[in-house]
Amino acid sequence: MSDNPFFNSAILTELVTTRMPYGRYKGLKICDIPEPYLVWMSQKGFPKGKLGMLLGTMYEIKLNGLEYLLKPLKRNY
Repeated sequence: MSDNPFFNSAILTELVTTRMPYGRYKGLKICDIPEPYLVWMSQKGFPKGKLGMLLGTMYEIKLNGLEYLLKPLKRNY
């Protein structure tokens, strides 16, 4: 997708395939979690590790109106 060494396209794939393991949106794909929940979670603090990184990334994508980047991937998964 990009020659940028800081860009990892695998993360985008994980956003459309990884499901929330707990909480109100348990079982929902990370990309489908509503923005208000991500905002709330950002204020409380994202969990540590990979899940927190994915939630934080999804928060930034939604905050900046970049969901269109995930549409082609969502069609494949």
